[in-house]
Order: sequence, then C-alpha cells, then structure tokens
Amino acid sequence: MAQWTSAVGAAQLARLLTSQQDRPAGPGTKRPPAYRALADGIRLLVLEGRVPVAARLPAERELALALSVSRTTVAAAYEALRAEGFLESRRGAGSWTAVPAGNPLPARGLEPLPPEALGSMIDLGCAALPAPEPWLTRAVQGALEELPPYAHTHGDYPAGLPALRSTIADRYTARGIPTMPEQIMVTTGAMGAIDAICHLFAGRGERIAVESPSYANILQLMREVGARLVPVAMAEGLAGWDMDRWRQVLRDAAPRIAYVVADFHNPTGALADDDQRRRLVDAARSAGTVLVADETMSELWLDPDIEMPRPVCAFDPAGSTVVTVGSASKAFWAGMRIGWVRAAPDVIRSLVAARAYADLGTPVLEQLAVNWLFGTGGWEQAVDLRRIQARENRDALVTAVRRELPEWEFEVPRGGLTLWVRTGGLSGSRLAEVGERVGVRVPSGPRFGVDGAFEGYVRLPFTVGGAVAEEAAVRLGAAARLVENGASGGGDAVRPFVA
Repeated sequence: MAQWTSAVGAAQLARLLTSQQDRPAGPGTKRPPAYRALADGIRLLVLEGRVPVAARLPAERELALALSVSRTTVAAAYEALRAEGFLESRRGAGSWTAVPAGNPLPARGLEPLPPEALGSMIDLGCAALPAPEPWLTRAVQGALEELPPYAHTHGDYPAGLPALRSTIADRYTARGIPTMPEQIMVTTGAMGAIDAICHLFAGRGERIAVESPSYANILQLMREVGARLVPVAMAEGLAGWDMDRWRQVLRDAAPRIAYVVADFHNPTGALADDDQRRRLVDAARSAGTVLVADETMSELWLDPDIEMPRPVCAFDPAGSTVVTVGSASKAFWAGMRIGWVRAAPDVIRSLVAARAYADLGTPVLEQLAVNWLFGTGGWEQAVDLRRIQARENRDALVTAVRRELPEWEFEVPRGGLTLWVRTGGLSGSRLAEVGERVGVRVPSGPRFGVDGAFEGYVRLPFTVGGAVAEEAAVRLGAAARLVENGASGGGDAVRPFVA
C-alpha cells in the first residue's frame, strides 16, 4: 500500500502486545532477544487482524516509553519488520503495517464444492445448509399458483414485485421501524444488493471501512469495484465492535461507505448491542459516511434465551445514514437468491435507475415464493427448523473440535452459522491446503481479512453435524499434525511478545 489509512497509538499497541503474554510459548522454547520478541508480537497482531494492515505505528520513542524498553529495541524491531515485509516507511510519513509482497489472498475455500467431490470431501467451505423442507417445495408450489397474472407481463420489475416490496416493508414496520414500499428494492441476493450499493456510492478509489475480519465474498466484491478497503479491527472474542477504533477511522479516513454485520457477524459470530449500534450510527452520520448494515444473519439466533437488539436502522429515524440489506439466502436457503435493500426513497430510486445497466430485475418465481412464505407463516416455521438444525450442528462441531484440537481457541457464538477459530499458531493457509489432502475443506483466515491478515485462523461453519462433524474434526486434527510436521513447507509458528 502507498500510505497508511488508520493509526494505532502507543498505549493501544502496548496493551495489545501485553495481552499476548497470556499465550505463553511452549515448554523448552528459548526466549528470543527483546527486539525479536517485539517484532514477532507486532507481526502476530497484523496476521491476526488485531492491528489492521496499512495502520500507522507509533514513533519509536513513543512506543519505547509505552513499553518501558529502549528506543534501540524498538528501532531494531521496526527494521526487522521492514526486512520481512511487514512494515513500510517513508521519511516524513512514518511507518505503517504491511504484508510481504508475493503473498496473494487465498483463492480457495468459499466457492461451492463440485458435486462429484461430495462423496469423499467434508465441505466446511460454504456457510450454507440444505433447504428446510417441506417449506421450499410448498413455497414453489404456492408461487406457481400465483404466477399466471405475471406471465402475461414482460416480467421485468427493477424495483421488485410490488406485492413483495409491500410485504417486506410491513415486516420492518412490525419490528418498530415504519417503512413504505418505496423504501424497498428487491435484489438478486444480498450480494446483488451490496454490489448495487457500492456502484452507487463508492466509485473506483473511494474508501470503504470494513470490519476486520469480515465476510470474504463481500471483501472481494469491493476490491473488484475498485474500492480502497479500510479495515477496522473487531473487539476481542464476541464483544462486537471496538467503538474507539470506529470513531477514529470514520473521522480520519472519511470513508464513503462503512459495511458492517451487526447480527451474528460473519465470521466471528459477534452480536453488536444497542449501545454499539447507536454510537456507530451517530459516528457515521457525523462523518458523512453511508452505513451499510447487513442483516442476513439477524434471524439466526440459536439460544432460546437471547434478547435481540434493535435493528441498526432503528437508530436512524431520518433514514439519511443507514442502508439495510436483508436476504432469504442464509435464514432460509442459499439457492433462494432473493435479497432486498431498505433505504430512503431517493436512494431506492437511484438504485433502481442504475439497475437498467446491470440485471434488470430479480426472477419473478422466486419473489413469489418468498412472498408466499412471508404471507402464510411458512417463513417462521422454516426458520425455526433452520435454527434447530444449526444449533445441533454447532454443538456437535464445538464438542468434536474441542476433543480433537484442544489447543485451538474460540468462543461459541449464540447465533449465526460460523465459528472463528485461532489455530494455536498454525498457518490457516497451510491448514486449508493440507486439509483438502486429508478430505476436509476449510477456508483459511486470510480470506476474511484485508491484504493477508488472520493467517492464524480458520472459519468453521455449522453445516455438518453428528458423525460427520466428528469425522471433520478428526480430519482437521490430522491436517494440523501434518502442518506441525512441516508437510506443507515453510514458516514456524509465531511467538508471543514478552516485554
């Protein structure tokens, strides 16, 4: 990258480095020199995504004071990081984090597994479950009964079928957010919605703030639009957003768009609370940033005692800041490519006008099927079935991974479809590569970061259960042992920083 897009203060970096002391090196490990430990600590923070790529680091003197070490130690650590490609510097501009050149983002792990491989490979790549029957069949049958009047038209509805737009608007109103059909556009999945939003608001070269980590396919979509991604590190575990970092990025980088998943975040599973939502909307409004809230996981709460926060758009009554994206693909079935956008009427009109140069409209039959589900109560029953299945899968996978890989670290989310796992210092990219050799397909952490962050993570979706989940964990354990023994070549496990 040519320059930094965010900054990390000396006190903040010192706290992050000190937190690594809770993860000691293995028995018999020789303590490295102080500069080497500091360099390794910063490198680990970058690879884990806790310090974003292209984040300006403190000056040597400031960090030395914060860590109570000599300036020579910090200078030597920075020089080691520059030599390894994890730091770039320019006189007068300071030093900022980077990743080594020639390390492309992994390209495997999320695209659908070819049908011919299903018999031999356990697929943990896609966070998608089979259709909740009999509701898919009933919805299609109901749609066919409603189809004849539409068959006599041209079939192009750029804003979506009026009946479905009205139904979606009513559902928002029932959630306490008054909404008119003119505030809804139906799209071809959530991806189609976000693609349209990016093309409208973020031209080539515009900054888009994204959670770090974030949903891999959306990150790639934004790269292809030509946007400059500004990562904002998530808080630890399931704590959700780090609001101090968000305020700083929105103020300093002034991104045109900020993309967030507040409900059971993909991949971490974090659930942002009401206060975080309110503060982020306020910060985005002050910065003039359009806040795109992805609600595709909002109905996938798995624990019965959970109290869901209000939607992000509830904190934007004027409708000037938040654009909401929803979808049937996660809560119902990935093959049901129906999404929608809720925004101010003028934004919807602009999106609809631009659609003439994209896909013209969303398939009528699928819109009718979703409208049938919403109108008959079938949606609620299908989603209840989906929650039961995902909960059972989650519990089976968690138990199996803890048994087979006790050194792997994760927190169990209360909803969503994914488990975000720290792999005990092993390379997620190497685990993904070796995993395919032993019959388990898993996406590596860097897929979910910006410019190669999160090398020490993998994402495990709740797509398998029972004996299959147990076998998946066994195969992951086999892959981990192969990586530990150097089967995929290159690189040692990262070491913690000890001041």
